[in-house]
Amino acid sequence: MPKTILITGANGGLGATTVKKFLDKGYKVIAVDQSGAHLGFAAGNDNFQLKSVDATDEQAVADFVEELIELYDNIDGALLLVGGFTMGDITTTDAAALRHMFSLNFETAYFFARPLFRHMLEKGYGRLAFMGARPALMPEQGKGALAYSLTKSLLFRLAELLNATAKGKNVVASVVAPSTIDTDVNRKSMPDADFSDWVKPEDIATLLEFICSDEGNALREPVYKIYNNA
Repeated sequence: MPKTILITGANGGLGATTVKKFLDKGYKVIAVDQSGAHLGFAAGNDNFQLKSVDATDEQAVADFVEELIELYDNIDGALLLVGGFTMGDITTTDAAALRHMFSLNFETAYFFARPLFRHMLEKGYGRLAFMGARPALMPEQGKGALAYSLTKSLLFRLAELLNATAKGKNVVASVVAPSTIDTDVNRKSMPDADFSDWVKPEDIATLLEFICSDEGNALREPVYKIYNNA
């Protein structure tokens, strides 16, 4: 029986590629986003469902997850890809900028992870994957994107706390920390960069599939640094 995987941010540059990877591998995919503009390839696939919810609204997400559990009975994995980026160092990052990044990068993941983690513990199996970032691990890179780096760094600690809570059970939280991802948005914002050095969305999607696969079943407390040559 195929595993059921929830993917937030499913219509983004990484999200759409990840949805395709999981459908090609035979998973059931619940794609979560406000639009399916980039998911036309999944039309007519019986293993695909596109859902919409405000990921910044805790109660809306909780109700949404409860409905999904009632509908699907079991959510085997969740890839929490929603996030945002902004530049700004300590001199320019005010409270509003910090709160905005906190909402996009941490709360959107936490609001989904909280009910899903409880569900996975009850079922005795589950995989949560958070999308970290290299600047959250490397201060020299992160200092110019302070709010982004700070809020992404919280995902590493959240995964540690969840894994401590789930110790001895087959429920695992992972963090994937890429360098620059080769998306259309990033190419437009950095047109003079060497795109060949960046991480391909397909490579991240392959890694995420491994996390959810039986081949990755023995892993615990993993952090994956996927940088290519960037």
